[in-house]
Amino acid sequence: MNYEFSPTVPLYRNRDYMLLWGGQVISSLGSAISGIVFPLLILALTNSPAAAGIAGALGSLPYLFLSLPAGALIDRWDRKRVMILCDTGRALAMASIAAALFFNALTIWQIYIVALIEGTLFVFFNIADTAAIPRVVPKEQLPEATGQNHAAQATTGIVGPSIGTVLYQSLGRAFPFLLDAISYGVSVVSLFFIKTNFQTERTVAQRHLLVEIREGLSWLFDQPLIRFMAFVTGGLNFVNAATGLFVIVLAKRLGASDAEIGIIFSIGAIGGIAGALVGGRIQQRFKFGQVIIATVWIHALVFPLYLLAPNIIVLGVISAFLYVTGPIYNVVQFSYRLALIPDRLQGRVNSSFRLIAFGFQPLGAALSGFLIERAGVVPALLAFAVWELGLSILVFINADIRNAPPLVQQLDV
Repeated sequence: MNYEFSPTVPLYRNRDYMLLWGGQVISSLGSAISGIVFPLLILALTNSPAAAGIAGALGSLPYLFLSLPAGALIDRWDRKRVMILCDTGRALAMASIAAALFFNALTIWQIYIVALIEGTLFVFFNIADTAAIPRVVPKEQLPEATGQNHAAQATTGIVGPSIGTVLYQSLGRAFPFLLDAISYGVSVVSLFFIKTNFQTERTVAQRHLLVEIREGLSWLFDQPLIRFMAFVTGGLNFVNAATGLFVIVLAKRLGASDAEIGIIFSIGAIGGIAGALVGGRIQQRFKFGQVIIATVWIHALVFPLYLLAPNIIVLGVISAFLYVTGPIYNVVQFSYRLALIPDRLQGRVNSSFRLIAFGFQPLGAALSGFLIERAGVVPALLAFAVWELGLSILVFINADIRNAPPLVQQLDV
């Protein structure tokens, strides 16, 4: 069906957007509930930060190998069908963890396999979801929709970790994974009720898949600003992939229980809500370059303060300051690039961008666990802090970021 947007209609009256958004809110809550438990479970089974790092790496490793072909295939396939199949698979994967725990049969190898499956299906789902958003929301409302999505994710980030750790500690280790499996089922149901097509009409593709992949890569690398932002985002994700493990190890060193660790992440998520609420307004009042430079530098300066935290509350407060920057950064860069990419290239260009942006995550997750186990948490965190400082300097001196035109001018081109 053809879908005509009315820019005057607020997002809460956009039925299909609210179904898509609502399903992802429930799914994000499930992921927040199980996500905090995964490293705790691995540490309980193995007492090895390196093993926890490997699991984190396996979850993001598929982006290195599947991102480009997935983007080209998403531009060929029915995006909604892909999302339904992916969340069905993710529900079954999480349910298998719950079942294995119930029968006391869980091994680290099953956790690794589930992490790899989850990461693989996330690649296809995430690219399809990103490509579908401009079909459901007018381009003029993309910053607002992006901010609303981040606010919802931050809210689930407050509730989820506390729920997950309480369930894990009091009712049993299987319950967080069971709830996550159910949340994926809710996402599947919501997708079935969406009427809007998630792509424009397509002709049958006759070209070789590599030709289509090259077209998406060419568009990205012909855009100096978007290309550089992909590497900046990758550099930030290198640190973000390690941050959770750093916080858990530091909290354990301070004597925190599993439930108290959940509180740390919930406090941090409050900052995420604040950042999401102001992200759209900041984009309207400040230049692209000003926002990107400021958020990257704030993150770099606050991150090393983890080492000075005397208790879990301060760990949570530091996390909150860090989490403020993430949604603001993402609202600005995500809506900016999404509005510029032609619909027929959304899957391929976003997959190329995210290959770079997410491709650093496996290295960050694995390296953090290895360094913590071999050198200790303090030297490991300092090494990541030096990385962020170098990244901030590169962002500050980049002319494409400083001179980027406002999004409104880009839409008028």
